[in-house]
Amino acid sequence: MQVTFLGTSSGVPTRARNVSAVALRLPQRSELWLFDCGEATQHQFLRSELRVSQLSRIFITHMHGDHVFGLPGLLASLGLAGNCSGVDLYGPDPLRDYLEGVLRTSSTRIGYPLRTHRVREAAQSGAVLLDDDDLCVRCTPLTHRVPAYAYRVDQKSRPGRFDVEKARALGIPPGPIYAELKAGRSIQLESGERIDGASLCGPERPGCSVVYCTDTVFSEAAVELARGADLLIHESTFSHGEADLAFARQHSTSTMAAQTALAAGVKRLALTHLSPRYMPGNPMTPDDLLAEARAIFPETVIARDFLTLDIAAPEPAADSNDQPLETGAAKQARTHKSSRSTAALQG
Repeated sequence: MQVTFLGTSSGVPTRARNVSAVALRLPQRSELWLFDCGEATQHQFLRSELRVSQLSRIFITHMHGDHVFGLPGLLASLGLAGNCSGVDLYGPDPLRDYLEGVLRTSSTRIGYPLRTHRVREAAQSGAVLLDDDDLCVRCTPLTHRVPAYAYRVDQKSRPGRFDVEKARALGIPPGPIYAELKAGRSIQLESGERIDGASLCGPERPGCSVVYCTDTVFSEAAVELARGADLLIHESTFSHGEADLAFARQHSTSTMAAQTALAAGVKRLALTHLSPRYMPGNPMTPDDLLAEARAIFPETVIARDFLTLDIAAPEPAADSNDQPLETGAAKQARTHKSSRSTAALQG
């Protein structure tokens, strides 16, 4: 997977940051998914290397304008391009009425299939929202002033790497038969010998995962959804010093985001949805928010518009007598403890 941030500001755009939108690129499928669609998101696409023609699914967290005002324009432009095969929209209950009202009153005609899916029931019940041969999407309710939802995308485990040299040594000719063996199935050669594909494949390779969580104050539901994820994208609207304001407006501080990442045992945290008050030159800057979060969760980055992050699951370890691999949660807890000890020594 590959994540590109198309908007990282909260509330209103700034000269350097547009409002919320995150693109998830799936290169193996030539497909693009979008999470939130703030005003001018289609302009951000034009300034990026992403191909909007690959857009197939859009996930909306909640109905505040800085997350949805870009939808009508983007959908209309897709229709005018004439090469859209269809878009699936996922989001809160009012999403369908909002779009139908805007498109109707602006006399906009969509010439491709546009399907909307309400996520409330899946979020409340814990049911899977979307499941196909390669990917699984789940969601959960967040704590905000209006109904809001976080999303998690998991890539399913893949077969182990196929040992071509070993297959050749067994006299198996290249061709479609290799695909059968790589899938772990058994085949019978012309000689009558049966070959178990699993014996020619390495350990199963785990998929990777990304979680998108905004807008919310600290949420145990978000912690549960994010457990063990490779990347957590979490809002960081306020600094730790403005926690009272964060609670009043039901947004997160940099430290709340870091605490969520630490508790969930994720591998990496990306802070987004920053208040415009933290522009460079002001008393508090994005670098200050980053420092606050890293004091709790060192593997943190600050998102900026057009930042791209690659997400790849680690290759499975070969069988050996080595010590068990350390889990992500254990590693983060150990790292946090080490950083606190270092800070105490330096203090």
